[in-house]
Amino acid sequence: MKNFRSLFGTILIITALFLGCNSNDAGNSGGNGNEFSSTQNVGDSANDFLSNSTYSSLIIEVDYVDGFQPTQGALNNLRSFLQSRLNKTSVSISLDDEIPSPGNSPYSAQEAFDIEKEFRDTYTEGNTIAAYFLILDGQFEQENVLGFAYFNTSMALLGGTIANNSGGFGQPSRETVETTVLQHEFGHILGLVGNGTPTVQDHQDEANGAHCDVDSCLMYFAVRTSDFTSNLMGGNVPELDAQCIQDLQANGGK
Repeated sequence: MKNFRSLFGTILIITALFLGCNSNDAGNSGGNGNEFSSTQNVGDSANDFLSNSTYSSLIIEVDYVDGFQPTQGALNNLRSFLQSRLNKTSVSISLDDEIPSPGNSPYSAQEAFDIEKEFRDTYTEGNTIAAYFLILDGQFEQENVLGFAYFNTSMALLGGTIANNSGGFGQPSRETVETTVLQHEFGHILGLVGNGTPTVQDHQDEANGAHCDVDSCLMYFAVRTSDFTSNLMGGNVPELDAQCIQDLQANGGK
């Protein structure tokens, strides 16, 4: 447990420094003619994703390093998860660019953003809000991490680490692990826990930042680490607990 806490404390500090120091603010025309920035802090656009007051549709672009295309089942599961929680008339996922390996493993959040700037094509426009997933090969700069969110619409999965911890004897399927990490990271984009979407009841694990203190919840801090994959046998993807769902509903979701 102490190793988990140390790991996530370090990740949160790194992410905070990255977000706070970056001045390349990718703005684009959003709903109602407003300027929408895709380089805000994680969770800052939670209400825009959850409610239909400004954006009625969601599109997700997925770029991936050659050899690490996500399973279609995991993408379908993400879409179903979002349809059940967002007030959107449509949720679509576009499997876009297959990119050559940058060869920079282990990756930092800054390196993920540099790749995104080169390959991302889809941004928030009109009544459609856009999100972005980048599937990398290799590892994150902190060991055992399977994914991370680094801006208000941007997330990355470590396809190499996921591949090493799924699909083999005594391991969960790759689809199960990908489903879990995709949904967990999107939970951060939706402002969970207490990071853009206020908590109705106190359930934030303050020692581990924006995570739920219920160990069976999708937003439990250990979920996005390889140490948690033993809990995913049999396709048992964690679900949001009742308190996280209550928070989303209070911030425009369902």
